[in-house]
Amino acid sequence: MLPVARGRLITIEGLDGAGKSTLALALAGDIAARGHAVETLREPGGVGLSERIRELVKDPSLAVAARTEALLYAAARAQLVEERLTPLLASGTIVLLDRFVDSSLAYQGGGRRLGVGEVRAINLFATGNLQPDRTLLLRISPAAGRARQADRARGEGELGRDRFGRDRLENEGEDFFAAIADAYDELAQVEPERIRAIDASQPPERVLRDAFAAVADLL
Repeated sequence: MLPVARGRLITIEGLDGAGKSTLALALAGDIAARGHAVETLREPGGVGLSERIRELVKDPSLAVAARTEALLYAAARAQLVEERLTPLLASGTIVLLDRFVDSSLAYQGGGRRLGVGEVRAINLFATGNLQPDRTLLLRISPAAGRARQADRARGEGELGRDRFGRDRLENEGEDFFAAIADAYDELAQVEPERIRAIDASQPPERVLRDAFAAVADLL
């Protein structure tokens, strides 16, 4: 029997409101339609322990120090890698992951100003140096991302919100999100072969077209 080919890890990154979840579902449908086994997961979350950590990091009633925040995200990521990502990739599945290490590099390394190198180090340990095969960076201005979030919250009402309502990160100011956007741009400049930037202000069908073109060589 021939060995099963390793799956592919495709991560989707960007500011909140960029459309990562929408793209993940649409792209998964296109990939599945071409006969590939595909799974969508999110961060932080995807497994029981990581979902518990997700509640903690989003809870606006908790005081969470910047280093604590970075370590919590890394812990959630470590469990996801151990429990889901490693087995799925070993089985040949294509995994579409809504956020991964680049999120921590941008949000905690850039936004919290802990330093990209420092945050990368703890995540190399947490993930066992698991690297995405391709990363789709959905580029959107912080103001446009915040506006989309507000529109989505109004349209969905309480059912579309976390049980805490407005989450802890959503309470941050404009400077925080501007620093994150800058950090993402710097990451894309350093690794242009892995990180493919896509204009997230386009209509969803155009974003999906560009995303599929960016991963077609992996399929």
